[in-house]
Amino acid sequence: MPRTQLILGGQKSGKSRRAELLARQWLQADAGHQAVLVATGQAWDAEMSERIARHRRDRAERVPGMQTIEEPRELAQVLARHSSPQRLLVIDCLTLWLTNWLMPMPVQAENLESYQPKSHDWQAQLALFLKALDAAVGPVILVGNEIGLGVIPMGREARAFVDALGLLNQQAAAHCESVTLMCAGLPLALKGPQA
Repeated sequence: MPRTQLILGGQKSGKSRRAELLARQWLQADAGHQAVLVATGQAWDAEMSERIARHRRDRAERVPGMQTIEEPRELAQVLARHSSPQRLLVIDCLTLWLTNWLMPMPVQAENLESYQPKSHDWQAQLALFLKALDAAVGPVILVGNEIGLGVIPMGREARAFVDALGLLNQQAAAHCESVTLMCAGLPLALKGPQA
């Protein structure tokens, strides 16, 4: 298994399933192996709460033994704290992580109209994350969305987010040994031994 992998794809392309398959193979390869999913999603509404609960149930069934850490923002610290040669870390997903930094939800609903999101020094966080990824001593799988293949968004904020995600994907790919694009549940190797 490559030490660092990036799995990209559209919504329901099979990217998370691919990461889970690799985690299951990792766990089956050696009794001493561990796998930890680092979930970046947050439940801001009822639909997202149900989606997270469904993912937890499905993941427990597909990859028994994989632990979960919920961390929406501090991925550099999670990598530094939890990376070990016997532990696979699956970070799912970079897109929601970026959302949590660039477009965080306001704490109180009554503040929605006056709310102005701030990046909270996104570039510094990205630099810390890439440094921690390079220093990780165990295998890491990153999962993220490829959303730049569709129509150009109409709003300025949406266009800025799509641009930021494209740049994040490029930087993550440059720091990973292997990159896979998922389409219709099928993996296409972009970088690495099978490319």
